[in-house]
Amino acid sequence: MAGRLLGRALAAVSLSVALASVTVKSPGCRGIPAFRNSFSSCWFHLNTNVMSGSNGSKENSHNKARTSPYPGSKVERSQVPNEKVGWLVEWQDYNPVEYTAVSVLAGPRWADPQIRNPAGRTGLVGRGLLGRWGPNHAADPIITRWKKDSSGNKIMHPVSGKYILQFVAIKRKDCGEWAIPGGMVDPGEKISATLKREFGEEALNSLQKTSAEKREIEEKLHKLFSQDHLLIYKGYVDDPRNTDNAWMETEAVNYHDETGEIMDNLTLEAGDDAGKVKWVDISDKLKLYASHFQFIKLVAEKRDAHWSEDSEADCHGL
Repeated sequence: MAGRLLGRALAAVSLSVALASVTVKSPGCRGIPAFRNSFSSCWFHLNTNVMSGSNGSKENSHNKARTSPYPGSKVERSQVPNEKVGWLVEWQDYNPVEYTAVSVLAGPRWADPQIRNPAGRTGLVGRGLLGRWGPNHAADPIITRWKKDSSGNKIMHPVSGKYILQFVAIKRKDCGEWAIPGGMVDPGEKISATLKREFGEEALNSLQKTSAEKREIEEKLHKLFSQDHLLIYKGYVDDPRNTDNAWMETEAVNYHDETGEIMDNLTLEAGDDAGKVKWVDISDKLKLYASHFQFIKLVAEKRDAHWSEDSEADCHGL
């Protein structure tokens, strides 16, 4: 009952977040419109392509955050049609389901539950599987190299005429989908440290290594993660764990091993939350977790790599 009343209250009041339209320019984004949520600590890039499904259509915007059942449960969300997603659309009968996992309830209460998802309604209130009310921050390291033949020469795609880029992908244990290795930022941890730690844990199984092996991995990763890199995306993520009151935000950063010498000396081994790990060719045929498809597409654009066999398709306009 409390959840139903909270849902009605959220729908009945006017939006309590002041939004200011600005233009953000960063190494990874060219003049992308953004909005700032006064409750959140970062800028949300409300780019319709990044927020949408793999085909970029507006009908699929904010889609994964409305899927049922909720991850790790049998909880069905209240259905939210596309035209009712936005908080500024009046919907007095909005009646979201309330759900917070038992494991999350056992942890601390971090913030005000009245905070609202900046992308709109999801059909579910509470925190779900997310530890914090409001933004839950993650980091996604995108490690890439050029695909090469047995002679060490870069392989060019016969249709697009562009070199083929590869990235390290993991298969998530929780949902079975392929994804960028990454995870949550620990309290007080710098994003740069999270990016390196998560890659080591999920793609190199560093947690199960001996002290000597860990030192060797750390030395090689330091060389990779201390070089020039590209900030691909920073902001809200359309994630199936999102609720009306808690959501995922991430920084996706590309670290590229141009010669392949660093990664060739590291053996991929799945660990922590990863069931499998491998190098994957980048193309528009990929099917990836959450918004990872869009992040990889941006990497292909930035590196001028092969993406699609369709001559009309490109990565511009994201």
